[in-house]
Amino acid sequence: MEYRQLGASGLFVPVLSFGTATFGGSGDFFKAWGSTQVEEASRMINLCLDAGVNLFDTADVYSNGISEEILGKTLEGKQRDKVLISTKATFTFGDAPNNQGSSRLHLLKQVEGSLKRLNTDYIDIYHMHGFDGNTPVEETLRTLDDLIQSGKVRYIASSNFSGWHLMKSLAISEKHGWNKYVAHQVYYSLLNREYEWELMPLGIDQKVGAIIWSPLAAGRLSGRYGRNKPVPQDGRVAQGGSPVPQAVIPDEVFYRITDTLDEIAAETGKSPAQISINWLLQKPTVSNIIIGARTEEQLKQNLEAVGWNLTAEQVKKLDQASETPTIYPYWHQRQNLTLNPTPVTYYNEHA
Repeated sequence: MEYRQLGASGLFVPVLSFGTATFGGSGDFFKAWGSTQVEEASRMINLCLDAGVNLFDTADVYSNGISEEILGKTLEGKQRDKVLISTKATFTFGDAPNNQGSSRLHLLKQVEGSLKRLNTDYIDIYHMHGFDGNTPVEETLRTLDDLIQSGKVRYIASSNFSGWHLMKSLAISEKHGWNKYVAHQVYYSLLNREYEWELMPLGIDQKVGAIIWSPLAAGRLSGRYGRNKPVPQDGRVAQGGSPVPQAVIPDEVFYRITDTLDEIAAETGKSPAQISINWLLQKPTVSNIIIGARTEEQLKQNLEAVGWNLTAEQVKKLDQASETPTIYPYWHQRQNLTLNPTPVTYYNEHA
């Protein structure tokens, strides 16, 4: 298993981590993701550890805390310093007005809850699951710095931030000498490459590592979908559990990508899912990709996305197939790439 440094931190993480949103299956949304219980979850965790994947990602809101509880039970008896645990807060957890957001009150409450459910004394990577536009950024960052000073949190990260959200946060942390976000958990896949427009250049400039969620676009790049393949009725998309809206995926772009994936699959003997994950690993700032699985067989397949690399020509072919028009101001900036160089991708050939 390859390990990469996480942003500007001293922490090294495996290039794959295991996402546990499929644990629990509480509520209609997460039930569509999966309903893995402790016994099967333990087998999956062991499969990951045997493959060198020792980073496990969860969140307080996944199945209303049940995912954290199951993950905590599966890690019982294992050496705590041999595994890395990532969890999140910010989204609504309860009914009262203060049971959401990144306020000091909410975060301190959620940290204690997560520690108890995970059965651990500390969290390795603590994410703000989304940006809170109501709470002063200083309040959030001071609280997170205090949590690091207390030893309850090792590193902090953002998730689903806009460029200005992240840059403002980094600037305020630097101003006050507080710990900074070292990673940004983001959606990035062949189907939706908007991450490259601003967040990737920001990550390069500020040394913020990317942790990728939904690299297969909620299973759409798994090989089960395509130009002449009906939507599987047992999948997350059909069951309403996709975190990636259908509206952001133009049909013709989707088919162009799946056709290219099938072509490269025939060349390499790898599955479309493995190719999609491997493509991401060739991109700047990507420190880690979260893989999920509803079954042990899916997990085994996804774990085989590493240990080999697509050729430069295959990466370029996928870049071309997945290219879509940018929005302003990015299309304007790309008219002069000598002034506004993009990260090293196919786009640089248009300079």
